[in-house]
Amino acid sequence: MIDTLAVVGATGAVGRIIVELLLARQFPARKIKLLASPRSAGQLMEVAGSQFDVEVLRPESFEGVDIAIGSTPDEVAAEFVPWAVERGTVVVDESAFYRMHPDVPLVIPEVNFHAIDTHKGVIASPNCSTTQMVMVLKPLHDAARVRRVIVSTYQAVSGAGLSALRELEQGTAAWLASATEPRSIFAHPIAANLIPQIGSARPDGSTSEELKMVFETRKILGDDTIGVCATCIRVPVANSHSESILIETERKLTAAEARRLLALAPGIVVEDDLATARYPLPRACSGRDEVFVGRIREDGSSPNGIALWCVSDNLRKGAATNAVQIAEYLAKHGVRVKQTRVGGFQTVWV
Repeated sequence: MIDTLAVVGATGAVGRIIVELLLARQFPARKIKLLASPRSAGQLMEVAGSQFDVEVLRPESFEGVDIAIGSTPDEVAAEFVPWAVERGTVVVDESAFYRMHPDVPLVIPEVNFHAIDTHKGVIASPNCSTTQMVMVLKPLHDAARVRRVIVSTYQAVSGAGLSALRELEQGTAAWLASATEPRSIFAHPIAANLIPQIGSARPDGSTSEELKMVFETRKILGDDTIGVCATCIRVPVANSHSESILIETERKLTAAEARRLLALAPGIVVEDDLATARYPLPRACSGRDEVFVGRIREDGSSPNGIALWCVSDNLRKGAATNAVQIAEYLAKHGVRVKQTRVGGFQTVWV
């Protein structure tokens, strides 16, 4: 049992789910503190019948806080994480800001929970599209060593926030009525459309979202030799990301072997029967914490290729659930950070 856990960015879409999960999973903390920007501070937030005062985020907010889970934009994480660590708080950060820092472990508990033990005050949670893909890659990598991955993502608008969901809803109504579609979040209308760009453009023609999948995958699996080619697409789906993945392994896996390995992997549910139209669907997977896999088959164009389809709730396992699982590990094992000198921190087990 820890004394206090803080949720930073508690009033956002992911932040609210984090609080719901903490209550539903009976997180072992005597107190849960909610922190947000001055715009949201002072609100009374009700979650699952419990009421919380939302406090303003500032350096003093982390006094006496054992663990903080942050769901904020990168620039906010860059500012608040040092405040927290300086006060002995271990931060589980959802932003992209610290993910590729060499001293920050990037963790999916079902894949590399042992990396949590190496933290120096900050633990990063991966990008949502990376998380579900690496969950699928892990058992196949352990069995046959993944050499190359070609992935196309079909990412729900909830990944762009609550305003994006409103834009989808209002835009769909306008499109059906042949009216002007409101647009403030996406570069193009999202209703009845596909947008093959998520994130900013990079010099090699990739987007920032696609490069996250490349480099985060290698870091989590601890193998910089894995080739990843990602194309990330925003689709007019409210929630749950879908991915079509081609995986080439060093040793050949049959579809039956791959199906068995995935069925045995923690956090994965196999739904795979094409004859009865049984495969993962975004609407069915929304609100669930697992990664769902189907359409598992051998690739006829590659001697060691396995093709499959996976779907996961991007707000839960892709974000909130993964962070809460990391915090649960910290609470169970009693990890804290002790300041040893100015600017230096070491992990202490208590």
